[in-house]
Amino acid sequence: MDNRQEVREFLTTRRARITPGQVGMPTTGSRRVPGLRRSEVAAIAGLSVEYYAKLERGQIAGASTGVLGALARALQLDETERAHLFDLARSADGVPTSGRPRRRALSKAAPRLSLQWALDAITEGVAFVRDPRQNLLATNALGRAFYSPVIGDGGRAPNLARFQFLDRASRDFYPDWEMFAAMCVGIMRAEAGRDPHDRVLQDLVGELSTQSETFRQLWADHNVRAHGAGTKRFEHPLVGELVLAYEELAVTAEPGLVLMVYTAEPGSPSAERLRLLASWTAPPPVPMSTAAPDPATHLPVDRERH
Repeated sequence: MDNRQEVREFLTTRRARITPGQVGMPTTGSRRVPGLRRSEVAAIAGLSVEYYAKLERGQIAGASTGVLGALARALQLDETERAHLFDLARSADGVPTSGRPRRRALSKAAPRLSLQWALDAITEGVAFVRDPRQNLLATNALGRAFYSPVIGDGGRAPNLARFQFLDRASRDFYPDWEMFAAMCVGIMRAEAGRDPHDRVLQDLVGELSTQSETFRQLWADHNVRAHGAGTKRFEHPLVGELVLAYEELAVTAEPGLVLMVYTAEPGSPSAERLRLLASWTAPPPVPMSTAAPDPATHLPVDRERH
């Protein structure tokens, strides 16, 4: 990914969405483009017009923290957008991934046993580990049942972005499909800013841009977002509508990986449907005849009496 182009398009799209009225400026004269003029952004940020124009051309290398902060305030960037701007600046300065160590090919490696054990210990919620490229690396038992439309027959490693944009089943699974699509692309955009040299992510973006017009349009918007926490609605093919709260947790032992947990409000219809899904997919009980003997009751045979 071309850093200068990324900076240029990010700044111009942020500038275009702000009206003069939003920053207390009068609307005067004709405007050939939407949003603020370069001179107006420069004035708000306390920069010269020439220097701001240089930044917007993508020449952000060497910009100080103070300049970047002023620019973020002038463009009314939220916390995720501000972090993205700083990531783009770090990349221009040759500093990788927000201080994050370079990742190995995690999506091709089996999850650590202790990480899988931690997932398996979560029995009343959907739990899974995802990498920055939207690969579904590991799940608990309920997660496998929940994401059965994504996992499919297991022929190809499940990828949430490919499912979202290339599989028609996603429109049934995600009733709020447009919201999910924008969220997926925003998360991928933020990850691309953190590590612009991630070749696997670049290839995925190229694949989706080629095959999905919607993805291509959303990617061009340059919107970024973090997952964090919230509520989502799903339509599962086995149990119907599920309204689930989600929490995203960083896996600090594997930088870049996140643990996602979906849970239902206790006592809600979604909680009952989630329990139903768990019961349908639970392994059958072990027959008594094959169970290991209880050492407290299984007494040795007295061979002298037989």
